[in-house]
Amino acid sequence: MKAAVITFPGSNCDRDMHVALQQATGQAPLGVWHKDTTLPDGLDLVVVPGGFSFGDYLRCGAIAARAPVMNAVVDFALRGGLVLGVCNGFQILIEAGLLPGALMRNSGLKYICKPQALRVATHDSAFTAALGETATYTIAHHDGNFIADAQTLDRLTGEDRVAFTYEGNPNGSLNDIAGILSENRRVLGMMPHPERLNDPALGGTDGAAFFAGLVSSLETA
Repeated sequence: MKAAVITFPGSNCDRDMHVALQQATGQAPLGVWHKDTTLPDGLDLVVVPGGFSFGDYLRCGAIAARAPVMNAVVDFALRGGLVLGVCNGFQILIEAGLLPGALMRNSGLKYICKPQALRVATHDSAFTAALGETATYTIAHHDGNFIADAQTLDRLTGEDRVAFTYEGNPNGSLNDIAGILSENRRVLGMMPHPERLNDPALGGTDGAAFFAGLVSSLETA
């Protein structure tokens, strides 16, 4: 699997994502800078990592979504490429129009950082096909409260596009939503960080299983 990780000013999970992807694939992912206007050829996966892109000014992800590289990311997604957005990356994908809804301030108005139990809500995607029924990844966000209008929520549920839900909702997200898929099921946005529980030294390996499962799904596709 040939992957690339986008870096914006303020990204702070891009290195963790590099390590997780290299561990899963056996090869280092390519780094792409936010001012680049094209993506490397032959990619299977583009990752928009977590952090505080552009200091979270305006709205989280709003400035990054208008960076030059995002035109190429959107085009890659529309052509069927796999795109993963984690935490701030999820916020960016929503701001770029690749996923519906919005991510608002946590209901408790506080930053949350802890391991979080999740339910795998669908296995019908390359990202989740190899997972079990539950997983634990780390959450680390101040604006992770997923909201959408009733019609959008009904569509996400009816089309089986909710990828992960929280066990014990930590932030007020409607329907406990922790991650969602695009209409073509090739774009995943999720608030929890699988790359942060990728090694026993980090406190767990469910994240390693996430990336290994993604590689396995691509190899058998």
